[in-house]
Amino acid sequence: MDFSTLMSEQRIRKAYQDGEFNELPGFGKPMDLNDDAGIPEELKMAHRMMKNAGYSTEEAGLKREMMRIEDLIRTCEDDIEAKSLHRELNEKVLKYNAMLSKKRVKTNSSVFKDYQRSIEDKLMG
Repeated sequence: MDFSTLMSEQRIRKAYQDGEFNELPGFGKPMDLNDDAGIPEELKMAHRMMKNAGYSTEEAGLKREMMRIEDLIRTCEDDIEAKSLHRELNEKVLKYNAMLSKKRVKTNSSVFKDYQRSIEDKLMG
């Protein structure tokens, strides 16, 4: 161990003995260790940061589904299937916007879609 690690551990130990951690939120309650159990070790810190910033894994999953459906629509050649995919996408967008509005995040999906399309056009073109 290096000097800074030893000093840090010593300070933490002293603070614990002095009772400085007793008034922290959640003190004495079990920790929820399964929160990021399925997240690969190298992504856990990023996952915690995103969660602390207000993003949920459910939102991220829904966004991935929306992007997958959009990819299918772009490559779809059957009109009936394309209409079905558009309906499914609209349902996902509504659900996504509802999730965000519960968090009081203002959304305007057409603005987001236009912005996304302009970025995709720049990247593809």
